[in-house]
Amino acid sequence: MVARMFNLKAARSIFLGALLIASAGSHPHAQSTPDGWNWSVSGNVFAGLNYQHRESDDISNVESQNWLMAASVREIGRGRVQLHTMFSLEPFTLKKIGSAQVFQTGETFNNAPLVDYQHPHDLFGALSAAYTRPAGAWIVTATAAAVGSPALGPPPFMHRPSAAENPQAPLSHHHLDSVHITPGVLTLGLFRTGIGIETSWFRGREPDETRTDIDFGALDSWSLRGSVARGPWTAELSGARINDPEPQRPGDMTRLMASVAHTRTGAISTAVTAAWGHNSESHGRSNAFLFESTISWLEKNHLFSRAELVGKELPHTHGSIQQPMHEVMNIGAFTLGYTRDVKASLLGRLGIGSDITMYYVPVMLQETYGAPLSFHVFVRYRFDTARAPAEHHH
Repeated sequence: MVARMFNLKAARSIFLGALLIASAGSHPHAQSTPDGWNWSVSGNVFAGLNYQHRESDDISNVESQNWLMAASVREIGRGRVQLHTMFSLEPFTLKKIGSAQVFQTGETFNNAPLVDYQHPHDLFGALSAAYTRPAGAWIVTATAAAVGSPALGPPPFMHRPSAAENPQAPLSHHHLDSVHITPGVLTLGLFRTGIGIETSWFRGREPDETRTDIDFGALDSWSLRGSVARGPWTAELSGARINDPEPQRPGDMTRLMASVAHTRTGAISTAVTAAWGHNSESHGRSNAFLFESTISWLEKNHLFSRAELVGKELPHTHGSIQQPMHEVMNIGAFTLGYTRDVKASLLGRLGIGSDITMYYVPVMLQETYGAPLSFHVFVRYRFDTARAPAEHHH
């Protein structure tokens, strides 16, 4: 077990990810170039032990979830151009099958549906250009992305302030934000005094198992999102018709979502998100409900939690007979964790954290899963060149 936890390949991959992201954070503030471009770089690295306990076996791995993001903005006439890129080294810092996670589903490995694993995110997470300009009392935006996120749902979990300290993807990932890395997206938006409406045309198929390329294809799906922002509150209601998203489960999907978030910074900073997602497919319907929060105080203590109830189709045994994945069962999960920053400087914030996840297991799955538990112990490094450390709240 010790050899498996601390194998050299995993350690080398984690070091490579941390080194690359740390090297990009050597500039303490957003920079201006002589030609008028303003740019910033931000990144996030979780590296540590992932331990999953279930009835049939225990799984432990040393791994790293991470991303690096850069943005550049320039004023052109009455408008503004923004370039956005995002990369992840998870194809190298996670196993090919992904990160072990009890009850997680979505995408494939070796052409079979993934079960109990969160897939690695692609190397290219965003490559986009956006143009924004006023039109009377409105603001018009147009975005073209080789890889990007359509106008659908709340921000993906890795960018939600309420999930900033949690290294684990939510079980509701494929109900709420699985399209956040989409190869081929065109989006138009109109905004006025905190009210927005956006529509996107995009490729509906989920990324394939080759995590280092871009899976270009026909733009065959569409989405529509309405949003409201008032002070610390934001809310959105959205829906999409997604063309044939899963190759192992042919058929189109209708996805509906609604979410509300509240973010407040101060001596005690809080970030809360409540969200609902609904998938309707030819073989069935399922819902997901999520509530997550992060509370930070003294600029170095971060208490985070997540509660979910998610409809999943999972294989299970009944008396030693393997049952097929054909029935939606509601899985409950509750996560509680804490991170403490041990070093803060112009180069970023280094923290040490841990979490535990407990589950509600339906009767039909108890023979297979028993009473599972999930644990993480990790080091977290985060930086943002656009903000000084004292201004960085979660």
